[in-house]
Amino acid sequence: MYSLRLSEEQAAIRESVREFVAGEITPVATRPERLEPFDVPLAMDLVDAAGALGLRTLALAEEAGGAGADMLTCCLVAEELAAGDVDVASVLGWTSVLGGLLFNELMTDGQRARFVGDFTADNRYHLALADREEGMATALGIDYHRATADRFGIATTATRDAGGDWVVNGTKTRIANAPVAKLFAVLVQAGDAPAILLVPADTAGVAVTETPRDGGWYHGALGDVMFTDCVVPAANALGPGAVAKLTAPGADFIAPVLQAINLGVGRAAYDAAVEYSGVRVQGGRRIIEHQAIGAKLAEIAINLETVRNAIWRAAWVADNPDAASDGNAPPLPLAKISQVVTAERVYRATKDSAECFGAMGVMRDMPLQKYIHVSRVFLHTGDGVSDAKLRIAEAIAGHVRG
Repeated sequence: MYSLRLSEEQAAIRESVREFVAGEITPVATRPERLEPFDVPLAMDLVDAAGALGLRTLALAEEAGGAGADMLTCCLVAEELAAGDVDVASVLGWTSVLGGLLFNELMTDGQRARFVGDFTADNRYHLALADREEGMATALGIDYHRATADRFGIATTATRDAGGDWVVNGTKTRIANAPVAKLFAVLVQAGDAPAILLVPADTAGVAVTETPRDGGWYHGALGDVMFTDCVVPAANALGPGAVAKLTAPGADFIAPVLQAINLGVGRAAYDAAVEYSGVRVQGGRRIIEHQAIGAKLAEIAINLETVRNAIWRAAWVADNPDAASDGNAPPLPLAKISQVVTAERVYRATKDSAECFGAMGVMRDMPLQKYIHVSRVFLHTGDGVSDAKLRIAEAIAGHVRG
């Protein structure tokens, strides 16, 4: 049965991460020299420090050396990290969730034995899903009520060499965690069918180009990955179910965590607005006592609580995949619903929070302008809000993609 009550362990983890963020991440992330420029580099020292707490291997099974956290716990951690720094939260979110899925479910025993030791031993061992390509159809909004077949196909190919190993050629674009990843799960066209291959970043023929940060339209680490006659052992191919689990439309395996990161940004903006409103005096009283500011803060709080409930429910359904069939969840894509609610309401929350500061809310050395910028990126991240709404509409109409 769906419940909003956290376990003692979940509450303890959240509090521990919150204290770490307040003491280690926020003081660094809110320095003027990191707020003013658009091309601030990723703070890998903070990523390392958070990883040392076990947050990099958060979803990895306990017997493999992780914490065995479920999706809801991963969301709790992601929100807290993002309240400090969205880039740190993004890198660790991708590695922890993808690591849990790969090592816990999709790898064979042999693959797990070969890779898990390096993953747990090296605090800078991050993971990336190399699935996107230029021109490859996403089978989302523009294909409303149509088949999901990729009209452009998967351009990255994997062919067999004389020894039976795979030879990979192609380029993946705008891949999250690419510049910091030491292992890629790569979507390829292997003959007549797509497949996922595990490719270490140090394999000959792999080249990564980091996406410039001066554009600012991404979180964490992003880059293109080129494969040129890259030889991958035949044993590195994941089972056939991996393609659907990781890349099929509606897979959404990391969606709740990304939305929790967005929520963390909104919460940081709200906390800043409440603190400032409690000390700024105008007209003989604190501005938090003025009706206009009080009503604005109340609306922000309502939006953030609505968002949190949507994320938690989507996370709970991810942890309980039979929820729809047993009547505990509606037969709708709750991850998409949560995406729309989160993107739109958090963006509004950050703008309203900045308005509490007056003209100071847009100053480059203040964090509010960063929160607005980051939340705006989430409006257009991945498939985008408009496409998500069309996916929800398809579910309402009972459309089954083939």
